[in-house]
Amino acid sequence: MERNALNGKMLEALRCFRNGEKVNWESGISAEEWRELFRRCQYHQILPMVYDAVYGCPAFAAFPQQEVQAVKRQVIRQVMLQSRKTEEFLFLYGKLLESGLKPVVVKGIICRNMYREPDFRCSGDEDVLIPADQFGRCHDILLQDGMGMADPGKDPEAEGEVSYYKKGGTLHIELHKELFASDSKAYGELNRLFDGVFERLVREEIRGVQIWTLAHTDHLLYLILHAFKHFLHSGFGIRQVCDIVYYAEMYGKDIDWESILESCRSIRAEVFAAALFDIGKKELEFDPEKACCPDSWSSLEADGAELLEDLLDGGVFGDSSLSRKHSSNITLQAVTEDKKGKKAGASLLHTLFPDRQYMERSYAYLKDHPFLLPAAWAARIGKYLKETKRIGGNDARESIEIGNRRVDLMKKYKIIR
Repeated sequence: MERNALNGKMLEALRCFRNGEKVNWESGISAEEWRELFRRCQYHQILPMVYDAVYGCPAFAAFPQQEVQAVKRQVIRQVMLQSRKTEEFLFLYGKLLESGLKPVVVKGIICRNMYREPDFRCSGDEDVLIPADQFGRCHDILLQDGMGMADPGKDPEAEGEVSYYKKGGTLHIELHKELFASDSKAYGELNRLFDGVFERLVREEIRGVQIWTLAHTDHLLYLILHAFKHFLHSGFGIRQVCDIVYYAEMYGKDIDWESILESCRSIRAEVFAAALFDIGKKELEFDPEKACCPDSWSSLEADGAELLEDLLDGGVFGDSSLSRKHSSNITLQAVTEDKKGKKAGASLLHTLFPDRQYMERSYAYLKDHPFLLPAAWAARIGKYLKETKRIGGNDARESIEIGNRRVDLMKKYKIIR
């Protein structure tokens, strides 16, 4: 079975899961193709949803029973783990509220709540936006509750985003003072589109807990731009498209679509956004009428076919291979140069010698000692060469090829000139 045909099967299973249906595949899928299908589902973090839709169909008989049970155990573990993480988060969130804080939850549990079986839509972490003046108190409460900083060496007051893990538990929280890294040359400007966001919050009740979250227009815009940010890096997956189109359908009547379109146009993301909804219509049964989507959106010419191919190849956060992850140096450089009115060319230099701002993510000492950038480059190249020898799917030439192809895709969707 060709790759596109297997991707089609995965998308069909996703549609069936949402509708509470099972696929009706009689035959034609070999054991090896089942393995590849489930491998792709893992990349996209949609294995429980797809397994739920395909289990028991006649074609499943071609998959060895021993392997069926192995995948089933994997699905059960993922769902149980997600359920536990959800309970841990809601308990902690209640403590934050009791302390007089106003933590704002984005993506994660809010998106999961739209799915027929919420814990089948797995999340790696929970993203919480906190007003800057409440960050210190929130940080203290997280530590008191047994959370620990993922990188204790960082100064939490100096960071726009801090990661925490539950000691002896499963919870992972990303605590944000801003929705996007303001120091990013490629997308730091996106924060301006959310000015006054704390004045427009709404509440959602999940498992009896009242949760503060973004107003529906802000939240849909954020979901789109979060995918946009990852697209500028190394990509995003089909799960993010599901979140976007499901959110649009569920809350469409409360969404200011013209405002979202204006915001997307201001950063040259309107064709990209329209392509997401084109994928939704063609592959995920997105209904623009149900979403109250106006003609101004339907009139945008955007074919999502190439974007779909890119995101299916990339996995949930564009991390299907190290070569692809490293290609983000090329795409981010292209966007940055475009903002300066220049034309960036994909090269090995961009892959091995990123600018200091990018390098600070892995080599924090550069913030205080920028003159050590050459040493950091040397360390990065050494690590890169070791990974190339040890791990498959990591090749500098392939990174350049992927980067070139994705830069062309950005031009197609008019993100860069």
